[in-house]
Amino acid sequence: MEAVLSFAKKLWCVKRFIILIVTPLLLLPLLFALPLREGKCLYIVLLMAVFWCTEALPLAVTALFPVFLFPLLGVLPSNKVCPQYFLDTNFLFLSGLVMASAIEEWNLHRRIALRILLIMGVKPAWLILGIMLTTSFLSMWLSNTATTAMMLPIAHAILISLFGDLDTLKENCKIKDKPTGESQRKMHTVPTEMQILTLEERQDVPDKFESLTPAEIRKEAEYQKNVWKGFLIAIPYSASIGGTATLTGTAPNLLLVGSLKNFFPACDLINFGSWFVFACPLMLLFLLLGWLWISFLYGGLNTRLCLKKKDFRAEAEARARAVIKADYEKLGPIQFAEGAIACLFFLFAALLFTRDPKFFPGWSKLFKAGFLSDAVTGVTIVTILFFFPSQKPSIKWWFDKQAPNTPSPPLLSWKKAQESVPWNIILLLGGGFAMAKGCEESGLSSWIGGQLQPLESVSPVVAVLLITVVVASFTELASNTATIIIFLPILAELAMRLQVNPLYLMIPGTVSCSYAFMLPVSTPPNAIAFASGHLVVKDMVRTGVVMNIIGVLVLSLAMNTWG
Repeated sequence: MEAVLSFAKKLWCVKRFIILIVTPLLLLPLLFALPLREGKCLYIVLLMAVFWCTEALPLAVTALFPVFLFPLLGVLPSNKVCPQYFLDTNFLFLSGLVMASAIEEWNLHRRIALRILLIMGVKPAWLILGIMLTTSFLSMWLSNTATTAMMLPIAHAILISLFGDLDTLKENCKIKDKPTGESQRKMHTVPTEMQILTLEERQDVPDKFESLTPAEIRKEAEYQKNVWKGFLIAIPYSASIGGTATLTGTAPNLLLVGSLKNFFPACDLINFGSWFVFACPLMLLFLLLGWLWISFLYGGLNTRLCLKKKDFRAEAEARARAVIKADYEKLGPIQFAEGAIACLFFLFAALLFTRDPKFFPGWSKLFKAGFLSDAVTGVTIVTILFFFPSQKPSIKWWFDKQAPNTPSPPLLSWKKAQESVPWNIILLLGGGFAMAKGCEESGLSSWIGGQLQPLESVSPVVAVLLITVVVASFTELASNTATIIIFLPILAELAMRLQVNPLYLMIPGTVSCSYAFMLPVSTPPNAIAFASGHLVVKDMVRTGVVMNIIGVLVLSLAMNTWG
């Protein structure tokens, strides 16, 4: 038995190598079972799908497969494959990433986050809502992973000021009733400094729980531990939800745009403005329902939500507010660079939104038709970041002989942009566009459509529900980008079979691949929150199941009403 176990461990260590060798061999029959060109394309598509789902190779490396496999197998010539890796959609995404780098460079995102939390208040339910609104807003423009990584330390510091150390809470949850006369365990003592936010040392807060019985201490500790979990789990969920609201918020949204250009070149309905008009209300509705569910599940919804009470919880909330305020004040007054970034960010969003919003004439009408895209707008604005000064210009400097003769650094250096932009996602997008192009040119899309003939009798409304359920379930085990790359060609052909607008099926598939809430491995934000050590898989599963159901229903409602 030990020998078998040891051999199994050896196999597990080389599982990626085994997948790389075995998968191509197992898929070989496809080359002979299908028409020649379609079979070769399906072989490459399934090979990439397996490697993406198992991560046998880095996702970006797998995304490069079309560059050499399509030409070698005669699916698509190289001069048609390579341009797919730098379409205008890729440049729109790149401009969003560069703008996010500038925002992070000058801590503007942190100032926004702390300000929103101060406005929302510090009662647990309101604070959870504030955390979710802040996280979702930032993830519309920054990466979901970066937003989660920034918000978790802020939440952690607030929670310590509210409830004390989590380890002490866990111990208090195990307190047993003691005979009369024995001293009772104290509830908690707030630490003297906030290590996460590096606040200055402060005096210990007097303990207000000495008069509580062990049963009361245990009950209060359970409540506080649940609220703590609610805070931590709300952050990755709202990051995933917020990313769906803008085209640049997450890669699948841009993959949809690129795939539409491959499958339906005449379709130009989706751009930054039209997507925002559809997706932002959807995001807000989902966020509100998700907040109600998380607050209900983890004890944030109670009479304290609207009523003011003077007790130990009120004092803890006052301390939490002091923590947020102190950290906000540490940022100091708004610097010239922060103001400049804020103005350019507003200009970036406003110009993208008003270029061609579809429901009123955009400013692109002032230029030659077909020459402008969202990529032109995005790259134009972010180019300014590389030469606009980060220090306030002064006329006095020209006449002051004592002033240092050093140039003012720009708002963003190219070195910083190189370090912070996830270039692997650019390649991943390109791989998705190349795969879509191969499916269309080889005839594989038409072949898939023929296999979907039995689904022609399915009602479009039911089809939307089924698609959202299937894609949301699949993306729990695979990255959202890989998931949508696999499903978009299928959804495009299914739409034609059902004789409905392709967007009616492709948009739900695109949005629902960001609804991965059940497992720590589903998304990087989930993994970051889980790695804090304060959540267990059971917490994510029981919360995520209902979140998935809410997401499916809200998305179906959106597609059949304002969508």
